[in-house]
Amino acid sequence: MKAVVLHEYGGPDKLKYEDVPDPVVGEGQVLVRVAASSVNPIDYKLRSGIVKDFMPLQFPAILGNDFSGIVRAVGPGVSEFSPGDKVMGMADSTNAELVVAKVSAMTHLPDGLDLVEAAALPVVTLTGEQLITKGTKIQVGQTVLVTGAAGNVGRSAVHAAKKAGATVIAGVRKAQVMAAATVGADEVLALDDASELEKLGFIDAVADTVGGVTAEKLMGKVKQGGIFASVLGPPANTKMHPTISVEHVIVQPVAAMLRTLAEDVVAGRLVIPIDRMVPLEEAGAAHVAAEKGGIGKILLLA
Repeated sequence: MKAVVLHEYGGPDKLKYEDVPDPVVGEGQVLVRVAASSVNPIDYKLRSGIVKDFMPLQFPAILGNDFSGIVRAVGPGVSEFSPGDKVMGMADSTNAELVVAKVSAMTHLPDGLDLVEAAALPVVTLTGEQLITKGTKIQVGQTVLVTGAAGNVGRSAVHAAKKAGATVIAGVRKAQVMAAATVGADEVLALDDASELEKLGFIDAVADTVGGVTAEKLMGKVKQGGIFASVLGPPANTKMHPTISVEHVIVQPVAAMLRTLAEDVVAGRLVIPIDRMVPLEEAGAAHVAAEKGGIGKILLLA
């Protein structure tokens, strides 16, 4: 099969479109002919080596965690899927024509969801959902601020918090205020506007997707006994706020949860915008575009 292979850390030019051996399906696994995968921030962080101290790669490496496609074969003990099924999910090394995935990490596509566009959903929607349900544990009537709410994880977190019955503040940059009006939050706050941030009262929780100085400032806005949940780890000033619980959320594949989120997308309750679709062999260019930032997902067509 063809895949995008990384032989050493470096820039997007280090991503090589090459022939590699087909993966072999094992017990409890499914072999999928990939329709599309996607680029997530962790992909270019892994490629560059900036996270190698705690997430080292073993070379040669194939990046990617999202996939959608058609089941080609099933391993021993698999009864939930059959060849020809349309599926989506999370797995390792998905920037390839074929991928092997665990049954527990994938689901059938709901009717009405485009097979290619489905590849935009798994990582970001599951991360946003778990940032709320496992991280903030927000309850009905409480207030949560979601940072980076115009992004894909952020808008997924807003969706999850509203489903939980919370009052949701979408935290974004001033330039994104108009775009954030469509994510479904009760209020939009420009986090890079000092005067707006100063007006923010104490809140029950923060669901953080941006980290850095913004996260440190918001630690002071969480009420005593509240929760600061982040996908980026604890803010640098965590020890200065001992009455706040800090939760580091690392996404886990959950098939039933992904299916529900996909159904929400079909119903129009959750929108994950797609910026562009490019051939798998142009993964380097896709990384360049992703690192420049933006709201929509970039899909790699296999």
